[in-house]
Amino acid sequence: MERLRAVGCVFAEEEAGLLEEAAGSSSDLELLLRRRETGEPLEQILGWVAFRGLRVPVAPGVFVPRVRTEWLVDCALEVLSDGAVVLDLCCGSGALARSIAEERPDVRLLAADLSPAAVACARRTLAGRADVHEGDLFDALPASERGRIDVVVVNAPYVPTAAIALMPPEARVHEPVLTLDGGADGLALHRRIAQEAGAWLAPHGVVVIEVGADQAAASASAFQAAGFATSLHHDDDREATALEAVRRRTTPL
Repeated sequence: MERLRAVGCVFAEEEAGLLEEAAGSSSDLELLLRRRETGEPLEQILGWVAFRGLRVPVAPGVFVPRVRTEWLVDCALEVLSDGAVVLDLCCGSGALARSIAEERPDVRLLAADLSPAAVACARRTLAGRADVHEGDLFDALPASERGRIDVVVVNAPYVPTAAIALMPPEARVHEPVLTLDGGADGLALHRRIAQEAGAWLAPHGVVVIEVGADQAAASASAFQAAGFATSLHHDDDREATALEAVRRRTTPL
């Protein structure tokens, strides 16, 4: 425990217990401690992340979902109709889709990510629960899904490029830049999603997307320009902001 405190682990006692649980022997524990001392994220060492009461698989090269992203699930659940088709876009580990599957087994789930490592991880997370596709945003999906998706829930990268250098080493060193970098102002993918989503959404379909509080107005403007009505939802406890964008005009397929 003292070794973990020495390298700045805030929850050293809890982490020590989890590492001891994961280790099969004292030599295994030593290896795990050394990995943690180098700054490797605890979740990647354990092979799972706690998310809405679940243990969701994660692996090196896959973004570790944060507690604040649980708010996206809360917001998505509020707009789900019976039997809805839901897409977890930029799915990473598949934590969002898995959480929705646990609480709404009636919906049909899809997931997509550009990263082969993320897709492999999400397929483990979502085995028997969702079809997981590899590709660039909506291009990953079969054409048969056009115009059929009721809700897109998405945690796309939204860190401004220059701000990545200021992030903690756990993220900056151990998570792929692809999962963090949102372009000059952090909203490059938000703009693409705003422009591309309409062709894939059912009438009155909804996009629920995580955004930084200081970026929310600009993200909302991008979705409004693409024909969406928008609203913002904040959770103070988790310091989370979600943008809800509802399709309000027909986009040609």
